[in-house]
Amino acid sequence: MESSDSKPTRNPSPAKSRGKSEPARKRSKSTAVTIRDVAERSGFSSATVSIVLNNAPLARYIPDTTKTRIQRAAQQLGYRPNLFARSLRGRRSHTVGVMVFDMTDPYCTLVLRGIENTLYQSSFLPILTDVHNERSRFERYLEMLLDRRIEGLVVLANWLFVDINVLADLEKNNIPTATVGRELTNDKISSVIVDNAVGARAALEHLYSLGHRKIAFIRGPHQLSDTEPRWRGVRTLARERDLELDPRLIVDLPESGDPFSSFEQGYKLTEELLHRHRPFTALMAFDDMTAFGAIRALGKAGVRVPDQCSVIGFDDVSPSAIYSPALTTVRQPMEIMGTAAATIVLEAINAGLEKKPIRTIHRRIVPELIVRESTRSLK
Repeated sequence: MESSDSKPTRNPSPAKSRGKSEPARKRSKSTAVTIRDVAERSGFSSATVSIVLNNAPLARYIPDTTKTRIQRAAQQLGYRPNLFARSLRGRRSHTVGVMVFDMTDPYCTLVLRGIENTLYQSSFLPILTDVHNERSRFERYLEMLLDRRIEGLVVLANWLFVDINVLADLEKNNIPTATVGRELTNDKISSVIVDNAVGARAALEHLYSLGHRKIAFIRGPHQLSDTEPRWRGVRTLARERDLELDPRLIVDLPESGDPFSSFEQGYKLTEELLHRHRPFTALMAFDDMTAFGAIRALGKAGVRVPDQCSVIGFDDVSPSAIYSPALTTVRQPMEIMGTAAATIVLEAINAGLEKKPIRTIHRRIVPELIVRESTRSLK
């Protein structure tokens, strides 16, 4: 008794098959080519064509000449496999959700590049969403991503005033998740953050080494998670160097969901500092956008940067190197952070497939001081 699985099955009537191929050749260009079309062109059954094109286990029993004929027919017709249907059958989507809280933030560009490159190299497709820093939009997009059976999730919490502990619900769906820029209290969500305290300490150490003692500070918004560790780094260095922090030279950015508002607020707060008539020879801004606003305000007031006042930022967004003067800043390794977050998620996905324990990972990356033209030694 012969097994039908061991032999390729030809269509019973080649003449009929040739007759049916004419409509297939005349089909609209917008209509997808199917396995049945390839079967008609090659002269083999749909079952045999499916086995070959999907490289199924039974394909090893099919002669190479048959495989070649089927593959040539598929190429001639422009056949492309329906990956979505295949993913539904295999319970795999090879997609990772990427949620950004504000796409307009210059901070995002390199982080997203790191995420995208890493997913591409592993043949995963990112599904990108911008939640506009709105909780309702965040929750809706999260629901939509889960409906599309994402296998992992990366959340870029770049300008975060929204409580995202709702991510805890992902535990129920066993979706590996990593956040960039925010470390959550939830012990199931991995994270990648920059060491803000170390970065702020390096910035103040730089100003101190240049001889500056009367230093103004524009701190971040109270609710933003980066603000506290950066100020902690400032206070630590000030204690070690016996540096007085004049409270009249310290101002805070207001709460805002718009990352570009820090330029305008940096401008206004610097004007406020100048109007207080408390002399300062250097200004440390919460981020680069704030520093750009500060430099603009100082210039309007006739204060030359860096001749009369040094200015330092934090982040090293793209315009920093081409600003006038080029901005001294603390560089967050943003592409590395994106790569690290995507790698954590991909490793967790693979661990789940292999039935291994999924580890929660918290990476803290050390930033780098980038000295440019906006700071100089005190004369």
